[in-house]
Amino acid sequence: MQRGCRDPLGAHWDGEGVNFALYSSLAEAVELCLFDARGSETARLALPDQDDDIWHGYLPGCKPGQRYGYRVHGRYEPTQGLRFNANKLLIDPYARALDGRFSWSPALFDFDSGFNSGFDTGFDTGFNPGGVTERMRISSLDSASCVPKCVVTTAQNFPAAVRPNIPWSKTIIYEANVRGFTMRHPAVAESERGKFRAMHNAAILDYLKALGITAIELMPVHAFIDEAFLVKRGLRNFWGYNSINFFAPEVRYASDNAAGDNAIGEFHEMVNAIHDAGIEVILDVVYNHTGESDQLGPTLSFRGIDNLAYYRTLPNDPGCYVNDTGCGNTLNVDHSRVRELVLASLRYWHREMGVDGFRFDLAAGLGRTAEGFDCDHALLKQITGQITHEQIASDGVLKGAKLIAEPWDVGPVGYQLGQFPRAWSEWNDRYRDSARRFWRGDPGQAGEFARRLHGSADLFEASGREPNASINLVTSHDGFSLTDVVSYESRHNLANGENNCDGHAFNFSCNYGIEGPASKQSIKKRRRRQRLNLLATLLLSQGTPMLLGGDEFGNSQQGNNNAYAQDNETGWLDWSGLVTDPAFLTQVRELIGLRRNTVLLRQAQYLHGPSLDGHLSDVKVQSNIAWHHPDGRNMAVSDWEQTQALTVILASPGNQENSPDQTKVLAIMLNASASTVNFTLPEVSPPNTWRLAFSSSDTPPNQLGKHVWQLQDLSIVCLRQG
Repeated sequence: MQRGCRDPLGAHWDGEGVNFALYSSLAEAVELCLFDARGSETARLALPDQDDDIWHGYLPGCKPGQRYGYRVHGRYEPTQGLRFNANKLLIDPYARALDGRFSWSPALFDFDSGFNSGFDTGFDTGFNPGGVTERMRISSLDSASCVPKCVVTTAQNFPAAVRPNIPWSKTIIYEANVRGFTMRHPAVAESERGKFRAMHNAAILDYLKALGITAIELMPVHAFIDEAFLVKRGLRNFWGYNSINFFAPEVRYASDNAAGDNAIGEFHEMVNAIHDAGIEVILDVVYNHTGESDQLGPTLSFRGIDNLAYYRTLPNDPGCYVNDTGCGNTLNVDHSRVRELVLASLRYWHREMGVDGFRFDLAAGLGRTAEGFDCDHALLKQITGQITHEQIASDGVLKGAKLIAEPWDVGPVGYQLGQFPRAWSEWNDRYRDSARRFWRGDPGQAGEFARRLHGSADLFEASGREPNASINLVTSHDGFSLTDVVSYESRHNLANGENNCDGHAFNFSCNYGIEGPASKQSIKKRRRRQRLNLLATLLLSQGTPMLLGGDEFGNSQQGNNNAYAQDNETGWLDWSGLVTDPAFLTQVRELIGLRRNTVLLRQAQYLHGPSLDGHLSDVKVQSNIAWHHPDGRNMAVSDWEQTQALTVILASPGNQENSPDQTKVLAIMLNASASTVNFTLPEVSPPNTWRLAFSSSDTPPNQLGKHVWQLQDLSIVCLRQG
């Protein structure tokens, strides 16, 4: 093996050979292990040079398709956080593709438990948390047969489709799981179900285009593993939040479970096809932790390469991890090499794989230091390009990418909604909870609900952010589906094997008389209308709406609100709802179309008018937004606590985007009460006729006079003028 180059990290073919480079600050030696296509080890070669903690070497004649891994030599002192064990084959953090199946075995652990049962129980390996590393003895078992092999790939030059480049003000997100979305779709061939190829099946693309969404947010597709405790229960990881590599696509989503260019190529084909349909692709990414779990988990990559660099450890006990993620470990983004890894991964998926944006799981972890969350953390600034003097941030390859934070984790002061930098949007769980509570009929919710309907200016505007910063949702993969929100009052998660203790305990849901499926028509009718009310609220609110795939046709998870391990018919979408109630899908499409074609519903700036406390003077439609009691007057302070019905009036600010939409005024009337309510609307100058744009009622609202409309209980109506 010849002397190589320290940059770039990973394995890179130059047409004549491959340069291998691996970062490890405390290693004493690094061996490159080569494997044939059957997984047999054919050679071990020492990387000959080390510069600035990067070990590197050049192998002439090595070609794309070569399988490889690393063995890293160094001190094994678990109490000090040193976890080097050359008996463990390690995955290159920069590998573009993986080949072979991961399988649980005692050989995966760098320590010998004495009874080899650690892999059976996942986090519980026979020890008790804290100080346990004092008993660890180094394991002599070779793990090569249990770990996927890295694959040398070529520099991809895929023909790129034109990015749709949808502006935030027009964005409508649709969250889906590659496997769950396609496993039961009748138009997808059985051999392609659950695969990248299924996501660009013609019938699926036609469906998404007809629905009217503008972006599909795919749950994690980075290579991940099934947790040991799930395997023991006969389950598997369905959601994918257990990454072991941030570059390689998950091979279970490739059409023939092959590795290398096959998985990469099929992902790229999917992205191009979705782009051709005019839809953006957003990836859900997990840079907060890895699948190596806590200090008693398997050694697959990062732990064995440089444990103290990649993971945050306790200040007074470097043998144990900080667990701000609840998943056993927390990635150490304070370390410059870890930040470089995250940014390199983002660049790769955005520039080379065509992805348009990213949703960051437990994103508070991306801004964590030893002292806590910092909205000015170097990584957050580097992602948005605010640190322009650093080469890593000034290349501009993430420019234009949509950045979405899940703005919390389980660490100290982990809830950071509204605290991310200006270039970020954030999942807004306060929107979800407020919408559910308002329509459930909880008292005193009107004020909070109006703030969410307004785009959550109270959370985002003071820092100079716009309505698109609020990713509005009433459901997501994490929690009840929409059908279950109106069918269950308690979680039903026994199938997960955790004694029904997992998942959200407080769902702000209602079953309307019976838990689960109902045969009584009055209950079914009420549930249907409430589903429509929640989706109408979502699509008529300022901010960026996100729909959960399947909600538009009534998909249910049978009350399971944490289906992370349900890679079965519980987690897979049941497309029969398209046949059972096709009219519901039609109404959802109409709502999406109404939003897309009405500029007032998706303002790029916050609209303002009389405040929610009613202190400002009575203003009619000269204001951009006004809040009215059903009797037609401006809302008073006491109204916000007492009423379950209100009207919001939206008026054109006079600087509408270039659009054929001529709507000058919108009136959105919301009746969450259990009785019929008459709504009086303000006079509009010049006089014009209110026209019905949408109604969730079973029958059109009854117009009692020129400006008086009667709404059924539990209904929402949108009227327009202009």
